[in-house]
Amino acid sequence: MSEKMSEVTNALNWCEIPVKNTDAAKKFYEQIFEIQLHSMDMMGMKMSMFPANNSKVGGALVESPMHQPSESSSIIYLNANPDLQLVLDRVEKVGGKIIMPKTLITEENGYMAFFTDTEGNKVGLHSNK
Repeated sequence: MSEKMSEVTNALNWCEIPVKNTDAAKKFYEQIFEIQLHSMDMMGMKMSMFPANNSKVGGALVESPMHQPSESSSIIYLNANPDLQLVLDRVEKVGGKIIMPKTLITEENGYMAFFTDTEGNKVGLHSNK
């Protein structure tokens, strides 16, 4: 392995969730994760950035003609530690739909779940417990 590859610490460094209505999607994600997203316009796109806490990993909701919401696009898993059930319990209250409840992967790998957001995207959750 090259020296550059050994410096890589995360398999994921950025994710974009396509949306048609940035304000509505921002409100949904802020409510289920109890966070605040920072909105901005960049390169002709409306974006709402997830908090990254100076991490090398980040992501945003993106409204752009090049990005369209879909249940069949690539699946991202958002960090829902310490327990994804806390996030899942808020999903349907604010307009999303649970499509797979909290499910054990393995004791070592934790838990996962899927929901669709208010834009129609299928999104995964992961937590250690």
